[in-house]
Amino acid sequence: MSTDENITRAEDILNNTSENNDTNNTDASNSTSKKVRVKKEKSLEQQIPRGKPKSGRIWKEERKRFSSTIKTRSIHSTFDKKQKLREDLKRVKEMSRAIKAEKEAQKEAKKERRRQNLQRAAKNQRKSEIVRLPILQN
Repeated sequence: MSTDENITRAEDILNNTSENNDTNNTDASNSTSKKVRVKKEKSLEQQIPRGKPKSGRIWKEERKRFSSTIKTRSIHSTFDKKQKLREDLKRVKEMSRAIKAEKEAQKEAKKERRRQNLQRAAKNQRKSEIVRLPILQN
């Protein structure tokens, strides 16, 4: 080997960890190392990909405990906001009714005007007819 490469073997790692454990016998360092180990173990669990399930259903996910789910409070609006929304809705509905009634009234007025125009046209038609009366001879 031309370059300086450090080859680590499992035996070397085990020896180093046992030496480190012997040198660090204080309570504070042990508690912190335990916390670090727990965090490292959790991160390793998260990094390791899951294998193929025995059932073959790869789309199924691993179930989580109910306690780990994030719970959110439902959004509640205040009474004043609800009242304001109700009033706004009433106002909008009333305006909608008024617009519909106005359109209906315009439609009815248009129908009435057409009826009157037809009657007037019929009346004018009768007036314009030329009627010949028979001439009576005495």
